[in-house]
Amino acid sequence: MGAKLLDYAEALFMKHALLTTMQPRRENQKTEIEMKYMLMMNTMKAGSTGLSGWSEKDIKTMIGFMMDLDKELRASGELVFEEGLTFPNEAKLVRADKNGMPITDGVFPESKEFLAGFWIVDVANPERAYAIAARISMCPGPGGAPLYMPIEVRPVGSPPPTK
Repeated sequence: MGAKLLDYAEALFMKHALLTTMQPRRENQKTEIEMKYMLMMNTMKAGSTGLSGWSEKDIKTMIGFMMDLDKELRASGELVFEEGLTFPNEAKLVRADKNGMPITDGVFPESKEFLAGFWIVDVANPERAYAIAARISMCPGPGGAPLYMPIEVRPVGSPPPTK
């Protein structure tokens, strides 16, 4: 895949991120019992070719699927926040030294998978979070075949009760 197509895919992702961050979230749509879950999309091995082996049509189909899903979740009031992430080669692991100054380490290509993106949803029950995760898992890949990506579903912790 040429650099032009990768630039196109990056531009589509950026447009999607800009559009979704400008949309109102759920301020006026509260449920009696809020159950928030983080759905984490773990994908290919770090250091793999990623989208470079995909056709332009396949990339557009995948991005369209994600945009449509986000639009549906926003319309239903279930989407709190979502974001796609860059590849691990742009990540840094940061910790503090003894003086509180940051120490950074580079990327870790030995990772089996990496976090490609996430959704925070506010749903009525865990089963609904699992259903959304299953839809994400079936994102279309090359040739339109479902990718069956693993989606980790984790409850978002709530603050400790106050007296």
